[in-house]
Amino acid sequence: MFVQTRISLLQAQRRYMSVRPSAEHNAIPPRKKVTLQALQNLRSTGTPITMLTAYDYPTARACSSDPLIDITLVGDSLAQVCLGYASTTQLTLSDMIHHAAAVRRGTTTRFLYPVMGHVGLLPQRHAAMSGYKVQGRSAAGAKAVLDDALALQEAGAFSVVVEAVPKELGQYITEALTVPTIGLVQVLVWDDVIGTWSGHKAKFVRHFGDLRSARADAVHGYAEAVRAEHFRILQAKEWEAFLKEVKA
Repeated sequence: MFVQTRISLLQAQRRYMSVRPSAEHNAIPPRKKVTLQALQNLRSTGTPITMLTAYDYPTARACSSDPLIDITLVGDSLAQVCLGYASTTQLTLSDMIHHAAAVRRGTTTRFLYPVMGHVGLLPQRHAAMSGYKVQGRSAAGAKAVLDDALALQEAGAFSVVVEAVPKELGQYITEALTVPTIGLVQVLVWDDVIGTWSGHKAKFVRHFGDLRSARADAVHGYAEAVRAEHFRILQAKEWEAFLKEVKA
């Protein structure tokens, strides 16, 4: 009888576990793996490549759930939006490895890139560039950005991010390279997309959801339920069975 009661208690506890194994049977039908060739095919047809940041297992799963997301980026924006650093320069290699590993475990079909180049505005060098300013606005500056892009392609980068340059220069670089280019409108930070970031908002950023309000409501609702003692660990009949057993 004691064994049966213990089994009932364990079953009841499982019902109220805060975390349970993911239900794979509810997964969205898988998309074919995104490869370098797949990205080149998008480039050749003039189809914009979509890239979204992820920093952990849950956000990686969310990126993988939509067939229109081509690349998952574990970006250095991790520093501010997840770890609370004031700047991306404070991010360590150990931090990146830890979070990239979690994203890899949650990624099913998206492309996790090997080496992607970056030209134009380089946020980690903003001090040397006199702040977060558009790059390549002079003839010499534009030539320097183009040379950087070509050098990265020659070095083996599979793609190049072109950040904060004049539209004409961005288009010229895209046509000059044989590897895909990614403009900032094609890659957004996860927290900007879902509307949970409360820090500085760049001009090109668009919010596609307001999960910040939903998150606040959920947290407050949970706290109110706890204060009102609405949580019951065991059902009444199970608790009565437990008391009966311990008093026997």
